[in-house]
Amino acid sequence: MGFEILLYWPNIIGYVRIGLVFAAWAASETPSVFVPLHSVFIALDGVDGWLARRLDQSSRFGAWLDVVVDNVGRGMLWSRLFKWGWLVSTVEWCVFVCNHNARGDHWKDSFAASPRFVQAVMANGFRTPLGLWVVSGLHCLPLWLYMHHKGLMTHWLQLPVWIQGLGTFLLVTGRLLALSVEMWCIWTHVKYLTSDETPENKKSQ
Repeated sequence: MGFEILLYWPNIIGYVRIGLVFAAWAASETPSVFVPLHSVFIALDGVDGWLARRLDQSSRFGAWLDVVVDNVGRGMLWSRLFKWGWLVSTVEWCVFVCNHNARGDHWKDSFAASPRFVQAVMANGFRTPLGLWVVSGLHCLPLWLYMHHKGLMTHWLQLPVWIQGLGTFLLVTGRLLALSVEMWCIWTHVKYLTSDETPENKKSQ
């Protein structure tokens, strides 16, 4: 195998998702265009992994590309929503570096020694009720907040205030659960890096 991996179908979906991110960015002030574009971007995140397993086209590049595209898309929206949105994106990129540096493309399967809560979140590649809750917080919360800021919850969907509040609560909670796992990943990587700091290693630097 070589550069043909770049043309695997799951990776082509990744390129399409990148295009959707840039198109959504250009249309961020037009909700009727932005929301469908970003919704398709989110939906395709589940398609590429399924297709990779279905076609036996899993690859290290694909695992890397999938997380990169996710982070770019979410980072774009967080930065549009809040002045401090860059901080959320920074944490996600930091976790990406920590996980892929030490664990590579099998990072989702490398949590056997983690606390039970982290194992429960990561179980079966997030394909559990808890994992779905966490992933919904990651992907859907920024879009939900965008729709709330634009008044779409009331004018488009005509959702009662209590449903809007409940949805916000569930998605925020899911994002906070994800944050707890992210902090564990960062702390674990810090311990991994500092465990090699012997006098011999320092002299060789």
